[in-house]
Amino acid sequence: MPRAIRGVLIECEPAIKSILIHIDSTQLNNDAIIEDLDETHLMVKEAMVKTLQARLDDKLKETYRVEQPLDDSDDDKGM
Repeated sequence: MPRAIRGVLIECEPAIKSILIHIDSTQLNNDAIIEDLDETHLMVKEAMVKTLQARLDDKLKETYRVEQPLDDSDDDKGM
């Protein structure tokens, strides 16, 4: 007998999608993603969306650093 699984359609860039697939396979034991639809869409279990989003945020914080704004005070000293 087929079972219905409640899911959420996720649309994202291909790079983010590959990170989500990696997170699902390594940290969540393939329990979040229902179906890989195409290069920009995934079907994810509704109950796992917040968990997947939190793990993605953590992963992006590890790899992305916000640049510090440039100090403009040096430009004004010469004038």
